Amino acid sequence: MKFGKRLSNQIEETLPEWRDKFLSYKDLKKRLKLIEPSSTAGGVSGRDGLPPSKRPRLAPTDGAVAEDVSKGGDPAASALGNNAAMTAEEEGFMRLLEAELDKFNTFFVEQEEEYIIRQKELQDRLRAAKDFREEMLKVRKEIVDFHGEMVLLENYSALNYTGLVKILKKYDKRTGALIRLPFIRRVLQQPFFTTDLLDQLIKECERMLDGLLPVAEETSVSPGACRNGDAAEEGSSGPSTTVAGEGRGSRNWRR
Repeated sequence: MKFGKRLSNQIEETLPEWRDKFLSYKDLKKRLKLIEPSSTAGGVSGRDGLPPSKRPRLAPTDGAVAEDVSKGGDPAASALGNNAAMTAEEEGFMRLLEAELDKFNTFFVEQEEEYIIRQKELQDRLRAAKDFREEMLKVRKEIVDFHGEMVLLENYSALNYTGLVKILKKYDKRTGALIRLPFIRRVLQQPFFTTDLLDQLIKECERMLDGLLPVAEETSVSPGACRNGDAAEEGSSGPSTTVAGEGRGSRNWRR
């Protein structure tokens, strides 16, 4: 399946309020198509009349440009300053790419901050509900849902990174520039790609679920099943497997 289709499917399946936070892959491809290819199909000459090997390029070996981009500089401005062949269409593409990067970072950081608060609230509710099984199960369900949402954010990070790599590869191929490597070096330092805190939150959530499994198993045994030993044993092994599988299924999904 092509990446664009996979991205569309993922967006359709995600939370509705997240759908405009993903990479605008179609818009970037449209911008890319506005850029005249750097050479003809035969590779003889391009829009500037030069063979591909003679065209000025933004390469990783171009010290000033690569360093500026990797340190957070504007790649469009860097390219304009070092590559006179950059067109208005190319500049427009790069500025849209910058806007996408800002969008990812803003959304990701906001979600992480929200998750820190939500996890603390769930921990407090869990302690308060330790003597009330019904409330404990209610909190547990919320923790499972919370875990699933954090996994979605982890997938969001990976999917958008993949999209950036693919669209930059297309840009380099079409323009003859070599901007992908320095740009990706910069992406690796961005908040949306740095998931250490998110990983910690997910693991802590999993520890909370593990601690709740015995309670869920005990509660899942029906009163009728407890009237005889065999029925009680059967009741405790059946429903408890389902409850435990719910938590473990979420963990396997993340991996």
